[in-house]
Amino acid sequence: MNILFVTSNRIGDAVLSTGLLGHLSRQWPDASITVACGPLAAPLFAAAPGVTRVISLTKQPHAGHWRQLWLSTVMTRWHAVVDLRGSALAWLLWAKNRYVLSPSKDLLHRVRHNAALLELDPLPAPEVHVSSDVRARAADLIPDGGPVLAVGPTANWGGKQWPGERFVQVIDRLTGPGGVLEGARVAVFAGPSEIEAAAQVSMRVPGGRCIDLAGKVDLPTAYACLERSDFYLGNDSGLMHLAAASGTPTLGLFGPSREELYAPWGDHCAAVRTDFSYDEIVEAPDYDYTLHDCHMTTLPVDKVVSAAEDLWQRTRPSVGNSSRP
Repeated sequence: MNILFVTSNRIGDAVLSTGLLGHLSRQWPDASITVACGPLAAPLFAAAPGVTRVISLTKQPHAGHWRQLWLSTVMTRWHAVVDLRGSALAWLLWAKNRYVLSPSKDLLHRVRHNAALLELDPLPAPEVHVSSDVRARAADLIPDGGPVLAVGPTANWGGKQWPGERFVQVIDRLTGPGGVLEGARVAVFAGPSEIEAAAQVSMRVPGGRCIDLAGKVDLPTAYACLERSDFYLGNDSGLMHLAAASGTPTLGLFGPSREELYAPWGDHCAAVRTDFSYDEIVEAPDYDYTLHDCHMTTLPVDKVVSAAEDLWQRTRPSVGNSSRP
């Protein structure tokens, strides 16, 4: 039995789709699942149960990537094609069952929107799987020895990136004397193209407590490192969703994106936004999504610290080294 699962180019959307993939692997445990996704997200699926092939879709002119995907899949008889990209592909393949996601007219969180495609209840929470070798490497990078505050100070667009100076202030208050994570090590995460931006934070973590992972780990290893962390603070990004999927208490920072659609998923998560609403930001006369101007300046440090302390107190009984893989 063959299943084709077509998911996102973007890391965050891909993470949010992993719960649906997990449902498929449990519903049809003998199925051979092919995942098609963007190259950045592809490593997320290498160790997923039931997945025997991952097709990396690199965007090409004139929809050439879709033609390539069709050529790679047209000779297979599919028990089901699940297409979260809403393309015409499912109708051009031999398939017994077709599930093609349509745009939502409501402000549904992406997990809810995906689940509605298969009418699932309860909702499938994101789940990421990594190998034992990956977890061993994470244990070397973040060894046991006290709490770890994980921080994601970057984003794929400057408009969503809270100023680094404010991250530094929050880190000082959470890990300094009297903080809820007093004395914690600070693991700083960022992609290879974001090392310079992340350095604005990592270079200012005092006392040799910084674990600088910016540009140094792939997605599976980042996930395993996040599993070993005790709290995550970061901008709305794929890394934020990876942290939430790991089970680590996760606080996401929002401004020019909708937390209704993309808040970190789970009872162990929370979102805090700027004093300006999404509509107020994007409807402002100076808003230009083609630029990297920061739209997060109306999010005060005190508001983030308060939200982090509230989430820590709410989730504290369920966190700690004893729960680590």
